[in-house]
This record gives sequence, C-alpha cells and structure tokens, in this order.
Amino acid sequence: MSRTAYIFLLTTALLWGGNAVAGKFAVGHISPMLLTLLRWLLAFLLVAAISTKQVRRDWKVLRKHLWPLAALGAFGFTLFNMALYSALNYTSAINVTIEQAGMPMVIFVANLLLFGMPVRAGQIFGFGLSLVGVALTAGHGSFMRLASLQVNFGDGLMLLAVLLYSGYTVALRFRPAINWQSLMTVMTFFAFVTAIPFTIWEWHSGAMTPPDMTGAIVVLYTAILPSLAAQVLFMKGVEYIGANRAGLFINAVPIFGTLLAVALLGEEFRLYHAVALVLVLGGIWIAEMSGRKHAALSEARAP
Repeated sequence: MSRTAYIFLLTTALLWGGNAVAGKFAVGHISPMLLTLLRWLLAFLLVAAISTKQVRRDWKVLRKHLWPLAALGAFGFTLFNMALYSALNYTSAINVTIEQAGMPMVIFVANLLLFGMPVRAGQIFGFGLSLVGVALTAGHGSFMRLASLQVNFGDGLMLLAVLLYSGYTVALRFRPAINWQSLMTVMTFFAFVTAIPFTIWEWHSGAMTPPDMTGAIVVLYTAILPSLAAQVLFMKGVEYIGANRAGLFINAVPIFGTLLAVALLGEEFRLYHAVALVLVLGGIWIAEMSGRKHAALSEARAP
C-alpha cells in the first residue's frame, strides 16, 4: 500500500510542479483570476461528463456534506490557485515551487493542535530542515532580509497559498467516504462558482487579460492534469498513508518544479536554491523515515 501511495504522491508532485511553471507561462497571456475560473470550469465539465450516474447514486450523502465540500473546493482549489498564479506575476517559478515545501510544517502543527495527532522527533527535525529551506528561498538567499520582512510581494502571496492548501489537506479527513468522481464533481463545481466574483472584480478593475493561444494551452493543461489527475492521486495518497506522511511529499514539488523551470523557462538557478533543495530533500527523507518506522512499530504491536 505504501509503494502505491508513493507513486501516486510523487506523480502528484510532478504535476503540481508543472502547475507553477504553467502559471509562469500564463503571465501576459491570461490573467490569474480568469485562468482560475476557466481551469475549474473545464475541470468540472470534464469530470461531470463521466460522473453523472455516480453523483446520482451518491446524492443523499453529498447533500448532507455540501457545505464542507464547498469549503474544500473554495479554499483548496480556487483561493490557493489564485494566490499561486498571482504570486507568479512577482516572483519566479523556482521560488514558488520551493516555498510550497512549507505545507508539511503547517499540516503537522494543525493536526497536533486540532486533533492531538502525535508528531515524532524525527518528523519535527525533518520539517524543521524544510522550513529553513523555505525561509532561505523567501528571503532570496538572505535570512536577514526575511527577518526584516523584506519579502517580495509574490513570495508573500505564495506563503498565503501555503496556508490555504495546508488547511485543505488537514480538512480532507472530513470528506465523506464516497466515490472520487462524486467528490471531484462537487468540489470542482464549487471551485468554479467561487472564482466567479473574483473574475468579475478582475474585469471591472481593468486587469483582465483574455487568453491567447498560449493562455488556452495553459488552461487545458491545468484543468486536466493538476486539477483532476493530481487531486485524485493526492486524495488517494492521504487515504493510504495519512495526511502527515502524505503532506511530506509536497516537498518533492520543488524538485520537479525547479527542474522544469530551468529547462522550460530558462530561469536562473542560484546557490541558495541549491542549498534550499538540499534542506528540503533532507527534511522529507528524515521525516518520512521517522513516520514509516513509527507506522511499522504500531503495526507490530497491534494485536
């Protein structure tokens, strides 16, 4: 089961790393709010086309959980991506992908404070290393710059996005135990609805950029792969090994995102990026080994 979860979660990280690069490609070709709106509209139409019968079978359960699912779609899908795409107008795709490594720390703390979920010493040390890597990236290689709050506006937006998606990951425990097609149909619908007022504001403020060919390709990519495929794989990964351990694999997003940003965008890879990646990789390895050891001991002690 763990091996399957690892494959699902690493694939998710690859697709999410590609999402940040796609968002950078979108700059100047489609505006952030419109991109988010079209992404989730298309994702909803695609999943709804194959899920009508399943949604009807699950409707009684769905109706009882509409508001929690609406919140999951709004915060985890719409608001997170709006913050991410907006951040890419001010900072690099490499920075955005590395900063996503802050999510496991927030997930650990939230699970500990809200649900009393135990956190092992190895996990604390692991996400501590990752946090240092995130801080180094947000400060553009200078901890003094971060301490004096001289953070790029885009990096600040990305840190907000980290909080949003971490909350979504923790809240996944409240989703009903029904078929993924029904879950994705309802959540993508609410993600689309949530994006409507923001897109109207973008149009009214004169900041809207209609999609050209590049923008249309970005919409297609983000709707099919990061929106549908990655979300389903991530939910299954959380189901298999839990939110704490699954959240650690978000730290693989910087690896894939950095490689894609350098290869496809020609972004400059600086020394502090390399140091941050080493810290992130070391953190995920240490924390995951600690989680696996604890899980194995728990299974061995179980009657």
